Amino acid sequence: MRILLTGGTVVSMDPAVGDLERGDVLIEDGVIVEVAEAIEAPDAETIDATDRIVMPGFVDTHRHSWQTAFRGVGADWTFPEWAVAMHRTLKPRYRPEDVYLGTLLGRLEALHCGVTTMLDWFHCAQSPEHADAAVAALHDTAGRSVFCHGAGWGTTGSVEDEIRRVRSALPGGGLVTMSFGLRGAEDTSMDTVAEELKLAAELGLRTSLHVESDGTRRPVADLHEHGLLRDTTTFVHVNGVGDDELRMLADAGGSVSISPDVELKMGFGWPMTGRMLAAGLRPTLSVDDVPSVGGDMFATMRTAFVVQRGLDGGLNSRDLLEFATVDGADALGLATRTGSLTPGKAADVILLRTDDITVLPVTDPVGTVVAAGHPGLVDTVLVAGRVVKRDGVLVDVDLPALKARLVESRDQIAAAAGVPLDGTWRPRPQAA
Repeated sequence: MRILLTGGTVVSMDPAVGDLERGDVLIEDGVIVEVAEAIEAPDAETIDATDRIVMPGFVDTHRHSWQTAFRGVGADWTFPEWAVAMHRTLKPRYRPEDVYLGTLLGRLEALHCGVTTMLDWFHCAQSPEHADAAVAALHDTAGRSVFCHGAGWGTTGSVEDEIRRVRSALPGGGLVTMSFGLRGAEDTSMDTVAEELKLAAELGLRTSLHVESDGTRRPVADLHEHGLLRDTTTFVHVNGVGDDELRMLADAGGSVSISPDVELKMGFGWPMTGRMLAAGLRPTLSVDDVPSVGGDMFATMRTAFVVQRGLDGGLNSRDLLEFATVDGADALGLATRTGSLTPGKAADVILLRTDDITVLPVTDPVGTVVAAGHPGLVDTVLVAGRVVKRDGVLVDVDLPALKARLVESRDQIAAAAGVPLDGTWRPRPQAA
């Protein structure tokens, strides 16, 4: 099957390919085979990209999509309130079918917003059935997804057995792959961290770990001293850690994921973008959780951009687009598959409208995407060459039916937890 995207403004994110004011992209069997100013392919299905920016899809390196049913309820919550609400009050009431619906709608939302690749950090692991429901939901969308199994967050029984069980069902190579969500030394022991890293290496799994510091703890230095820093681990947030710890991460070849909207509003501290760059790290971007913030990468890029510019005047718009595409793909171990419009890579491509009144006339495509982009611009989305959104509408998705099911799921969970849905509920961390 051949598809020709023709007549668009191409932002390839590959220095060897460059950007084209007017260009074509030829896709064959799900793979990009050519990017040029003009391509003759009379036998290909043609998608007219006139008045569109053609670019690689976004890569979100950390999102908890199982929480989608409670979108927006945590807009005013602090992090301790979120932890009480989601993990101690609502999560125990989740059935596997609730996990399925939240994950499904969360992944569809991300696709709708141009996120072709997403790491789904799963920490609603009360049972193997809950994990299987999340994996099934990712399979039932058309996105490129990494199921990051946080088996230590509630799994009954052996974490090792559960990781091995899911790994046997996700051997790699397809659109849904697997990584291991570590607990970290603050939630377990250094010996356990070492055991989990050994298991991940045996199974060929990358790992992801939430880390932050209040200035009195040195979590990265502690891992370094125990020889537990790996080039296959992505450290999430990292707010408050020392500059020397960031250099330890860089020296170890690790990667980082920041969630600037959540970090600022929940009190984690300033996003570490500039300090990471100074230490030799390339930040990647993530939404984190939609009960607290919006689910699109445009807002995430813009927050990271304006905050760092306000702090030190650093960064430019192409930096942010790299964080959200090629750098994200690299952090997930997918740099050879996605993240840029490079011949030989999978055709994970988005087309953004330039004739929308909110952005026209588009003079600087990269600057426009970062400074003024929004989900309403996402006209077409392809994953591995398959069109999953066309003319602004997700393909083969019955949104009204899914919405009704998600609302029913939300109402059931809230009723079981005794939580009102009238906007009056404020979790109480001190009562936890």
